[in-house]
Amino acid sequence: MNKNSLLGFVLIGAILIGFSWYNARLAQNEELLKAEEDSLKITQLQESSTPEKLSKELQESYLEQHSTTSTESSVELQSQLYSSESLASASRAEESFTRLENSKIAVEFSNIGAKPISVVIKDYSRFDGKELKLFGEEGVNFNLQLFAGQTISTSYFGFQLISSSDSELLYRLNIDSLSYIQYSYRLLPDSYLVDMDVTLVGMDRYTPRNQTAVDLEWEVDMARQERGYANEKNYSTVVYNYPNSTSVNNLGLRKESSSANLKVKVNWVAFQQQFFSAILIAKEHFNYGDLAFHFYPEGDANLMHCSAKMNLNHSGGESANIPLQFYFGPNHFKTLKSYNQNFEKIVPLGGSLIGWINRYIIINVFDLLSRFINSYGLIILLLTLLIKLVISPLTIKSYISSAKMRVLKPEIDKINAKYPKKDDAMKKQQETMALYNKAGVSMFGGCLPMLLQFPILFAMFRFFPASFELRQEGFLWVKDLSTYDSILDLPFSIPLYGSHVSLLAILMALSMFFYSRMNAQQMEGNPQMAGMKFMSLYFMPLFLLFLGNNFSSGLCYYYFLSNLITMIQTWAIRRFVVDEEEIIKQLKSKSVAPKKRSKFQERLDAAYKAQQEQLKQRK
Repeated sequence: MNKNSLLGFVLIGAILIGFSWYNARLAQNEELLKAEEDSLKITQLQESSTPEKLSKELQESYLEQHSTTSTESSVELQSQLYSSESLASASRAEESFTRLENSKIAVEFSNIGAKPISVVIKDYSRFDGKELKLFGEEGVNFNLQLFAGQTISTSYFGFQLISSSDSELLYRLNIDSLSYIQYSYRLLPDSYLVDMDVTLVGMDRYTPRNQTAVDLEWEVDMARQERGYANEKNYSTVVYNYPNSTSVNNLGLRKESSSANLKVKVNWVAFQQQFFSAILIAKEHFNYGDLAFHFYPEGDANLMHCSAKMNLNHSGGESANIPLQFYFGPNHFKTLKSYNQNFEKIVPLGGSLIGWINRYIIINVFDLLSRFINSYGLIILLLTLLIKLVISPLTIKSYISSAKMRVLKPEIDKINAKYPKKDDAMKKQQETMALYNKAGVSMFGGCLPMLLQFPILFAMFRFFPASFELRQEGFLWVKDLSTYDSILDLPFSIPLYGSHVSLLAILMALSMFFYSRMNAQQMEGNPQMAGMKFMSLYFMPLFLLFLGNNFSSGLCYYYFLSNLITMIQTWAIRRFVVDEEEIIKQLKSKSVAPKKRSKFQERLDAAYKAQQEQLKQRK
């Protein structure tokens, strides 16, 4: 080999070595650039205040972009999402379940997020006989979010189960060897309450000194429990209570969805279904938060989705504690009241006067009767009789006043004929009032006693649909007095009526029609009530027929009994109490006797004189 050939081989080798080195350098630079881009993505994820951006779905999507790397590289990329190996390991934990149980409820917990994911309320069942599960695994989220060098959302990590027993659980999420987040649960014996303590140990090494608050997010899908979707929906909502307040607020009833931004402290938040509730209590108050709910369609297994995103303080320091509590149980008035936290106010019994009648009179009478009688149908009958007996003096007074008006009708017709012109309206009213005054009749005598009965009628309207005692209690053909009864299921749905036929709604409407027909003559004799004849005789029975088809059967049964008893009572008053001939004699004697003019009559005379004086001046 000559000198030139040797030099050529050396140059070729140098070029190959240099090219290989250059390619290796380019590849290294590309890896560094890619690592910087990945690091930037990770930093953006960690600094984001939205916990959804740290969700497992996003992590999996991120790892899919590196599917060509080895398993070891994937694990390394997974670990890069978190500032500690403990968190990275917890994010890959397998899900496991643990159960707490007492005589009232059974609560199942998942180690992912260390949250309650299912609650079964014992001694009660769904309308179809299946176990009553307040909410299930799907749609449940319980997340504590805080900043510890990076945003940590606890619902995305698998907690370690440190200890467990029949009534207590202890979960822990390690940040490092000295710092961790701990959840402890304790199910109280023979109670619907679950105590929860959140403890932040050593977290002050990561969190800023001025940060002594965390965000808590709780979401559940409340399951359907009752037969009547419309009725169950109408009495379900989200309720909350302010500190130092005995009343409660809600996001509204009979709405498809609703939300609220609370800017003040709150004691507790309740996800209220018609007869059962899930309540979250902050023993040291929530600072503020957002509440929302929306209903699912009728065919869905769930009734509504509820969410509460709340902010609350902790004590700070080496070991910070946040005491919380859950209530998972029935909306039974006295059970809720026994906890002395105003839980009983979530039962929609009405406000002010209506609520007072229900809470302090109707419920106590109902409970007293239930101690001696097992049939709630008979209890409703006795309660109706008792109410009618109490208001009977008003009923009698109303009927006597109406009878007097009928007796005076011929005289009133004469006055109307005497003053047919509109200009004489004042004089006609003046003479009519004079006639009433002489006969000792009040023009509101027939209406006022009836108006005084309305609070009781409205109280019953609020009591029966919210009465937990009636739930799944049968009577005659009715299987459940808390929901509608059906004697025929229709293959189609009638607007405003439904897809079934309620016999009690029909009986209620018929009783209203016959009662109105029975009083038709009375209305004709009463000028103030004559215009209501069509409304009461035809419109109201038809209206109640459509409306009552979806009422709770207990409410329809009460109104049917009330109308029936009122008809019997009216017949008895006409037959044995009120004697129209005697009333005529009394009115004649009063009309002869001198009668002191009332102040109203004097003002009416003065107004008439002023009107006549003005007419003279105009002429």
